[in-house]
Amino acid sequence: MKAFSVLLCVMKKFILFPLCLCFAALYGQPDIYSRAYGSPEDPPVLFLHGGPGYNSFSFEQAMADSLVQQGYYFITFDQRGCGRSSEVKNPEYTFEEAFTDLDNIYLKYGIEKAALIGHSWGGTLGIKYSRSHPDKVTTLILTDSPLSYQQSFKTIIRRCKKIYSEKGSSQQLKYLQALEKMDTTSLNYSGFCFMHAMGSGLYNASNPSPESMALMKKTGAHEQAGLLQNMTRSPVSGFYKNEHYTTLDLGDDLRKIKEKTPVFGIYGEDDGLFDQEHFDRFRSIIGAGNFYIVQNAGHSVFIDQQTRFLDLLNHILKEK
Repeated sequence: MKAFSVLLCVMKKFILFPLCLCFAALYGQPDIYSRAYGSPEDPPVLFLHGGPGYNSFSFEQAMADSLVQQGYYFITFDQRGCGRSSEVKNPEYTFEEAFTDLDNIYLKYGIEKAALIGHSWGGTLGIKYSRSHPDKVTTLILTDSPLSYQQSFKTIIRRCKKIYSEKGSSQQLKYLQALEKMDTTSLNYSGFCFMHAMGSGLYNASNPSPESMALMKKTGAHEQAGLLQNMTRSPVSGFYKNEHYTTLDLGDDLRKIKEKTPVFGIYGEDDGLFDQEHFDRFRSIIGAGNFYIVQNAGHSVFIDQQTRFLDLLNHILKEK
């Protein structure tokens, strides 16, 4: 009997030890950052931030209170490996993994369907999720998100050439000449394109509004203002390796989505990542009446023209 008791104790240790490890792995792993604003009784709106590698902080600061006041249940999160979710263990950086994370956000906040707002790279994620999970998306709203990454890169180079020529920046023009000879599908090519775009002010509004300047001042004084400059590298290289996202053309995906889900676009007129051809192609796919160009706005319409952006959201979500 004593021997049996000893054996039972040993067996318990071997059985319980793996279970303890499982629970430790489950609860010890840092969760993906998310936050909900407003009442769960209101229509849910979920924001997908840009990058890969950025975060939702600027959109939260610009829009959270206003969305709640307008009667929405607003949900935001930082994608795996980004911002306040940068410590999540063992990220794979695939669309399937991102879909699972989104499904878990739905589950966490008890929502079955939501309107998705996808900014920049977040629009790519929104398109892919809407194509894969049409039953979970009421409306897809793209804002400053590429339809074709390669087309945006060509637009960036062309516009930067014009800027450098007007400024007489011969050295920068030489860099662009070297860039044009690179493999356009490489990660270095896309990275240099985005660097030139940022350095040339292609992301910015040409005439910032007093509203946007006040918002940026307020956001810059926030205790988490460091997130405004926070870009993590691993999601960029991970999604490039696994999904070749810099080569994506999402036209066919958008056409398929439109068959089941309303799709809208809100884009800044001053966003230098897009040209007229890019905008016209959007209109031809989702319909001219579903595509909005906002004046005096760059790559972040919700910051550059906060009131106009909110008005358009209300028009889309409440009157469509």
